[in-house]
Amino acid sequence: MRAMASAAALALTVLGTPVLAEDVSDGVTAALSARLFPMLDAVGHTPAAIERIAGTPEMSNVLAARRARRAACGADLVCRAQAMLWAPQEAAVLRRALGDETRLPTPDDGATAQAEREIAGINMIVRTYALGAPPTTAIDGPGTLSPQDQQSRLQAADWLSATPRAGSVQPLDPSIDYALALLDVSDRTDAIGHEPLTGGTNAAPTARARSLDWRRYRYGAMIVTGVGPEIAGEPLSPFGKYHIRLAAQRFARGDVAFILLSGGRAHPRATPFTEADEMRKALIERYGIPADAIISEPYARHTTTNLRNAARMLARLGMPADIETLIICNPMQSAYIESATFAERNMTELGYQPGRIVRRVSPTELVFRPSRASDRVDPRDPLDP
Repeated sequence: MRAMASAAALALTVLGTPVLAEDVSDGVTAALSARLFPMLDAVGHTPAAIERIAGTPEMSNVLAARRARRAACGADLVCRAQAMLWAPQEAAVLRRALGDETRLPTPDDGATAQAEREIAGINMIVRTYALGAPPTTAIDGPGTLSPQDQQSRLQAADWLSATPRAGSVQPLDPSIDYALALLDVSDRTDAIGHEPLTGGTNAAPTARARSLDWRRYRYGAMIVTGVGPEIAGEPLSPFGKYHIRLAAQRFARGDVAFILLSGGRAHPRATPFTEADEMRKALIERYGIPADAIISEPYARHTTTNLRNAARMLARLGMPADIETLIICNPMQSAYIESATFAERNMTELGYQPGRIVRRVSPTELVFRPSRASDRVDPRDPLDP
């Protein structure tokens, strides 16, 4: 293990001449690390925490075994990828060590639960992007690759995980940077594609939210769910066009503070269109809705995360927790959101309910109260954690 300093030196050779280089900051990887692995990323920025975690006898033995496992693989890249996985007993040791670090960010369900999600996220990324496990849905994952392309990605990720990066947790274990590198070389950095989320198209509604008297309105927001187009080159699906008509009609009553549009760059695979952005554009151009009344949530790839991400965004904007929101969508999707099947899906995919359905107003409107559990970061969905 190299020195624990945050800017440890790396010997390089340029035209045959040894030179000394410091660890460099990689803005993309740093942003992706903070977004996917907030707890482990905080460790990387705290050398003393790395020393405390790595210095315990139990953790020291685990790290030594992991180094030996990688070394035994030699140049076999698939073997080296498998060696990056955290075995259950290794994960348990790291989980306990991270849980003891009181200075690390802690979600509502505690440090141990967050540590478990982050370790599981590393394993899922490695299995999907290095070892060929099928992604959760067909629109996710690395796509179809030739054996040569896959070999190149594995080699690049292996090299990147061993090349020092400032602020990284590499001194503890390279698996985190290996997972981040796999996403980077696969061009799947979707999770940071719209940061900062309160800037850009959201700058005006964010500024308005700061001085807003939320209690002037019956509803803090109407959440308009996405229905991604399935045809290449189609910016907005037929159902999406119906959803924005519903939203404009409902907004005209004047009792909703914001229209919150939720939908990412998901359908069809590799589409250049972000659904929330396309809905926003249509609301402004076709219906004359003021830009500072529209919030874009451009990451959600599924109905579960439409609601989870909307809950996160409203909390970030400062909406009081006791204020209700509306969910606006077509009757079929609305019935699905209200169903026991959807509640079960939330528990399976998220581990909690992103909020509570309070009552039905119409076939296209549900009253919804967001849950603070939605703030939990889960890199097991690395494109939208």
